[in-house]
Amino acid sequence: MSRIIFAPMVFLCILQFEYFGIACMLLVFASISDFLDGYLARKFELTSELGRIMDPIADKVLVAFALVAIALHLNSILIGLGASVIISRELWVSALREMNAHQGNINATKVTLLAKIKTTIQLVSISGYTLSFYLNSSILEFLSHFVLLLAIIITLKTGLEYSLLSFIHNAGSSDDPSQSIHSKN
Repeated sequence: MSRIIFAPMVFLCILQFEYFGIACMLLVFASISDFLDGYLARKFELTSELGRIMDPIADKVLVAFALVAIALHLNSILIGLGASVIISRELWVSALREMNAHQGNINATKVTLLAKIKTTIQLVSISGYTLSFYLNSSILEFLSHFVLLLAIIITLKTGLEYSLLSFIHNAGSSDDPSQSIHSKN
């Protein structure tokens, strides 16, 4: 829940108040708490259905708020486009998860290691931007662009993998094996 609460705070720290150091600290704290939350829940077998559902939503909310704030702060069409790609992929994968849940194919969109790495790289990039603003470092901002590009590439790759696994399974489970993926709605 802290990531969801921190998301608008990070947004305001970046755009309204230009408290870049606080935004960076909130992002780092949220990232560490995300890791510890998952690690401790698995280690002590304290996982819950609510936690399983809320964890990726909290990540998406934090990343979306932060990327939009960064794009607006830098007045960058390219970062805005990258943020749009990341947010669109997250919405698409959420739709795939819903579809797969109804069709008994939840393994097709089960969170993969690469998807966890993607989230980590997104948060590193966003934290890098806020730190670059705080330090007024164009080199760190430049490096954050490359990290964000890597995050976008992994975002697209994992989205494509989830899509293929979802539609290949659904095509294979059809009553008529000759029916193609394209004919399904």
